Amino acid sequence: MPKQNGVPAGVPGTPSRNYANQPTRHYATSAPTHYRSPVTCIGARRGTEFAIRAWFLAALRYNVRPNPGQGRDAPILPNAYVRSVTVSTETNASKFLNSVELSLVGRPLHEVAAVRDVSIDGNVVRARVDLRFPCKSALERVREELAEALRAETGAEQVELALSTRIVRHAVQRNLQPIPGVKNIIAVASGKGGVGKSTVSANLALALAAEGAAVGILDADIYGPSQPHMMGIVGEQPVSEDGKTMLPLRAHGLQIMSIGALVDPDQPMVWRGPMVTSALDQLANQTRWEDLDYLIVDMPPGTGDIQLTLAQKIPVSGSVIVTTPQNIATLDARKGLAMFRKVSIPVLGVIENMSTHVCSACGHEDAIFGSGGAAKMIDDFDVRLLGQLPLDTQIREQTDSGRPTVVAAPESTIAQAFREAAWQVGAAQAAERADHSAKFGNIVVESSS
Repeated sequence: MPKQNGVPAGVPGTPSRNYANQPTRHYATSAPTHYRSPVTCIGARRGTEFAIRAWFLAALRYNVRPNPGQGRDAPILPNAYVRSVTVSTETNASKFLNSVELSLVGRPLHEVAAVRDVSIDGNVVRARVDLRFPCKSALERVREELAEALRAETGAEQVELALSTRIVRHAVQRNLQPIPGVKNIIAVASGKGGVGKSTVSANLALALAAEGAAVGILDADIYGPSQPHMMGIVGEQPVSEDGKTMLPLRAHGLQIMSIGALVDPDQPMVWRGPMVTSALDQLANQTRWEDLDYLIVDMPPGTGDIQLTLAQKIPVSGSVIVTTPQNIATLDARKGLAMFRKVSIPVLGVIENMSTHVCSACGHEDAIFGSGGAAKMIDDFDVRLLGQLPLDTQIREQTDSGRPTVVAAPESTIAQAFREAAWQVGAAQAAERADHSAKFGNIVVESSS
């Protein structure tokens, strides 16, 4: 029997002309389709009925007028082909906002902030951003940068951003519990003396505080404490209200503790290692720190007992390495960095102190300690350069007077350099793994007997 398009010709109910590459009408839906057998038509009819039923359920859920005339090819969601306010568009806006890189710290927003409550209402985009590092003086800059990026991406005429700062606790070494009243402990070390580590620690703490954080400083240099002199509290002693703990000293908005506040300034600390490590443990854990976002620890030079005690007994969330550009300084700084990694303490980055000297008479800038030392170090260890600080006589004069540069000359370019370093340190800490243990209560196992 002759066939047309694979179907016997003349059979009742079958096409009598060549239907190759030509659409016919579906028996149930009248939608254009190719030839199907009666069994296939029954399955298609049931599929169509299912699609229409699903469409009506979606219509009831989203409270829109159904249009079953679109047939089985119609979208289930009524606004799938319409650019309107839906969960998907708000999710996309949130994802985009999280991907925006902050020029302030050179990091994507999701690393240093939490984006919440993104909504789109017509031509208005609203969102709340909780920054995880302090940058009070740059909030408007951050707001405008994010708003401009959202306007360009969404085409919105108006962007409303609510910015706030909420610093969270970050993870520390295993088997160590956070110190009460302290969210994050950041060790500032150098591996070598004479690079200005204590001066950097003092100004870094003051810059973090000026940017809106609650900050304390712990002078861990038991043999040569310098923070009491730098902070202008020489002669002051901490008070104990319960005979077990000490209240920290206060100056320039910081909470401060140092062995220098407990002994005579001229008394040498002729102590062996165990006594030194015990003293550091007591200074850290027996001080009643009050709701600190950061506790900056001014470390002594080297990689000895103090550093080992810090790694084993004190919950440190991050470390900062201070060096000068010269090779002799970076040799020891590299050892300090490697030591922190060996004891599983995150290295937030490197600060290059005394990077250049600017002549106070003519303004000529000269790299008197060389250049490139810190750059090679960060390349070799794959860490960030957190800041480059100048060598300036004002820093020495102001620190010796008990009023470091950030509080003595807050509008100066030097103070700005310390603020920028503080932004970088805070952002680097924010990018580390957060500690969520506080969200879980204590589990108590009781005997049933």
